[in-house]
Amino acid sequence: MESNQNYLLIAFQLLGSLGLLIYGMRMMSEALQKMAGPQLRHILAKMTTNRLSGMLTGMLVTCAVQSSSATTVMTVSFVSAGLLTLAQAISVIMGANIGTTLTAWIMSLGYNVDLTSIVYPFFLIGMILIYKKRHRYMGDFLFGTAFLFLSLVMLSSTGKSMDLEHNESVIAFFASFDTSSHLTILAFLAIGTLITCIVQSSAAVMAITILLCSTGVLPIYLGIALVMGENIGTTATANLVALGANTQARRAAMAHLLFNVFGVVWVLIVFYPFVNMVCGLVGYDAAAGGQTAKLPVVLAMFHTCFNIINTAILIWFVPQMERVVCWILPDKQKAKESEKEEFTLQYIQANLVQTPEIAVLQAQKETAAFGKRVGNMFGMVRTLFQEGDSKDFAELYRKIEHEEDYTDRVEIEIARFLEQVSDGHLSDVTKQKIRQMMREIGELESIGDSCYKLARMLDRKQQSGRVFTEHQTEQLQNLMVLCDNALAQMQTVMHGHRFEHDIRETYRIENDINQLRHQLKDENVTAVNNHEYDYAVGTLFVDMVSELEKLGDYVVNVVEARFGK
Repeated sequence: MESNQNYLLIAFQLLGSLGLLIYGMRMMSEALQKMAGPQLRHILAKMTTNRLSGMLTGMLVTCAVQSSSATTVMTVSFVSAGLLTLAQAISVIMGANIGTTLTAWIMSLGYNVDLTSIVYPFFLIGMILIYKKRHRYMGDFLFGTAFLFLSLVMLSSTGKSMDLEHNESVIAFFASFDTSSHLTILAFLAIGTLITCIVQSSAAVMAITILLCSTGVLPIYLGIALVMGENIGTTATANLVALGANTQARRAAMAHLLFNVFGVVWVLIVFYPFVNMVCGLVGYDAAAGGQTAKLPVVLAMFHTCFNIINTAILIWFVPQMERVVCWILPDKQKAKESEKEEFTLQYIQANLVQTPEIAVLQAQKETAAFGKRVGNMFGMVRTLFQEGDSKDFAELYRKIEHEEDYTDRVEIEIARFLEQVSDGHLSDVTKQKIRQMMREIGELESIGDSCYKLARMLDRKQQSGRVFTEHQTEQLQNLMVLCDNALAQMQTVMHGHRFEHDIRETYRIENDINQLRHQLKDENVTAVNNHEYDYAVGTLFVDMVSELEKLGDYVVNVVEARFGK
């Protein structure tokens, strides 16, 4: 009975230590991402000009955030948001695989060095910084680091208390496997893959592997097979996240899987010579056994050599990898779109939200796309104004009706997404960005409403058979040109950085619109009094002029929101 209680206690200690390990790494990763803020996405965007710089960027970011999954998911999100191309993403993912080897080295250090002496100071300093709001993210990072080191101390202690090296049944179980058989290696590779897919943390599975090897019960060949399986299993995170994303994001996740599968295949071909070479680098004799203290270092060295050599081979074949994943996942979006197109947002994928910065980036891109859409909608109105054929007029009018419904749904979906983001812990800068975007999407939807109202006015004119005079037509066209210029300026501001543009250009166009509106209203009163056209035509003319002026005001509101005014 007492023996069973001991085993139960050890099981809880083991699971608790692994849970603390996963939580500590997640806390570190999220704190670093928050500290980096917008700079993180700018780094990924600017430092991926070629495959080598992309690889180095992925490696450095992963070393910083201590999670290849975090880097890969961020990369997939950036591809989905259109910030990175597929080729850039592939090189970043390659670098992330090298960067994640630092985790294995930290774990091997935890089994060879007593980390207790630095855990408690980290907790103390972290707590002080958390209470100082200015440095709370640094405090979170130190807390996460302390949890990580504490979990390693606990795992090492639990491993010693398990006393596996003297447990004959456990030793006999692992000794029953033929380490010289490729079938055994494949079986353990599959086990490593499956466990990692279930746990969703290659770090946790690596910790278990190091624990078993450090006690001497798990032969190094089988331990390395588990590590190879972890490399494949860790790709499941990005692939699961990308399931609901666009085609480019799914391709980036697929490239991650192909990269690791290719590496595992070539290592299996030269498995025993390669493992013996790695053991030789550490000074461990795989055939003789013993020296269990070196086994965690052997696993870390193998993980590093595997990823460095794999990257060194595949970095030259990024275009070919891109073609392969494009062939595996063809773009289904190229099918001809009908009027009843399925409603989907272009950049926002709710299941890709990992940090507020990524979410804000996605929402900014989606809002800019929204602005482009309402600009195209106004272009339809201008075409409708010039359309004489009743059949073409009716078809274009139906398209504008459909677009108006679409803009309503876009506004609601972006707002819902931003509300979800607002539920998290946000910096003041991010909160301000979200408020600005909420205002922008409301004004953009108003532009869509104005376009629909103008189309309805033109439809009434068409149905009634009324005709504008040549002067009225010319002046309305002039006013539409000014509105079109304002929309073009708005899109320029929305697709760039606000400090690169001058808001005075928008104000100048708005002033021109207002002056022309006053002029046309005065001219209309005079023309109706002089019986140049009837009152009904004059009323319809003034209504269109007023609606175009309102549309110009909505454009100004969008630009002011983007400038934070």
